[in-house]
Amino acid sequence: MSGRREPWIGPGEAEGTLDMPISPDLADRPVLRRLQAFHPDAVADAHDFRGQLTVVTPAGLARSVLEFLKTDPELRFNFLADLTAVDRYPVEPRFEVVYHLRSMHAGQRLRLKARLSGEEARIDSVISLWPVADMLECEVFDLFGIHFTGHPNLRRLMMPDDWEGHPLRKDYPVEGYR
Repeated sequence: MSGRREPWIGPGEAEGTLDMPISPDLADRPVLRRLQAFHPDAVADAHDFRGQLTVVTPAGLARSVLEFLKTDPELRFNFLADLTAVDRYPVEPRFEVVYHLRSMHAGQRLRLKARLSGEEARIDSVISLWPVADMLECEVFDLFGIHFTGHPNLRRLMMPDDWEGHPLRKDYPVEGYR
């Protein structure tokens, strides 16, 4: 045993591919139907895990999809509960930005993921939709190095300003840079 662990392959992700057809039992979900009516490419993948729907959307559409989810009168996912990221190194696309949404109107939860390349880890900010995203985006930037385009004050939040690198990246040296 070499001590090197293989990358974890999550639900809806087969070896060698990230996008899979949406299963027929999910196709009738109102959220998926509304998203596909909004934009035909809005849903790249979807799966259900323990009763919570996860939708994967292209990074370039993430901001408009999130705005649609918030403002659509039938869905109204008006509460951003969390915004975080996952480093899937060495798999490409390397990063996933994960938005946890709640519809107070319908009592539903939704996890929306946008996958980003390790070479160009950028995505549009959602501060104009949810002001609470300010600190959450700063935290993801600080720990993963993902840039949020349009963020008014993207800065280090947890690490000192002169810190080198982003400590939650899987290729970050365990003992720091020397």
